[in-house]
Amino acid sequence: MALDVDYVRKRLPGRVVSYFPRIDSTMPEAARLAAAGCGPGTIVVADEQTAGQGRYGRYWHSEAESGLYASIVLRPALSSSSLPVLMLALGLATAEAIARATNLGCDIRWPNDVLINDKKVAGILVQLQDRFVIAGIGINVNHAELPPDLAGIATSLRAESGKPQSREQVLVALLPAVESFCRMLVTGGKEAILNMFYRCSSYARGKRVIVEAVDGVVEGITAGLDPSGFLIVEQDDGTKRLILAGGVRAADARRG
Repeated sequence: MALDVDYVRKRLPGRVVSYFPRIDSTMPEAARLAAAGCGPGTIVVADEQTAGQGRYGRYWHSEAESGLYASIVLRPALSSSSLPVLMLALGLATAEAIARATNLGCDIRWPNDVLINDKKVAGILVQLQDRFVIAGIGINVNHAELPPDLAGIATSLRAESGKPQSREQVLVALLPAVESFCRMLVTGGKEAILNMFYRCSSYARGKRVIVEAVDGVVEGITAGLDPSGFLIVEQDDGTKRLILAGGVRAADARRG
């Protein structure tokens, strides 16, 4: 069933909700609207993406009328140095929106993969362009099953709850949550988001992980975040490695 955009617009009065039944990716369209001067909080949402974007050039599986595929235009009063912490904030916002809409508890894998029962249910891609930020958020909502290459590492809200979930309610919860956590970052500074991340993520401290970094594989125990929001991993020889980017997974988990 197609997204009920009228319901969404009624629940989010004054917001610009640009809807597409099918699009290559919501992110370029959101960037186009932002460059044309649209207001913050403008959201582009689609029932299906033919070229959904994930981090590190990966493809985001975007089954028709099953997931929530959205890109939000943000214009936060932040310096570019705050972008890593903004990524954490968006993961926190997505997890909170899911919890509000479905009562499902989520974990967050650094920097902002949202997990349920150690499987990825939502992913976030952040692009900084000129004076705006595009937050691309994909949430697996009503997927009955996932492709074989994803089935062991990903899940959906329907699979975890045992019943279909409302994509409209998730979307209606998502935008206020995103704005709330962005406001927290602007007014409370990086420390406010870092403290929240410590409370909500099992990956922040004490988790044995494998990181596929640019210069090779790093394995060790997570030892917190630095003030900029980057992950610290203590390796088995006692040295601490600062992870600026890379795919993180639990050491006993399958690749994902």
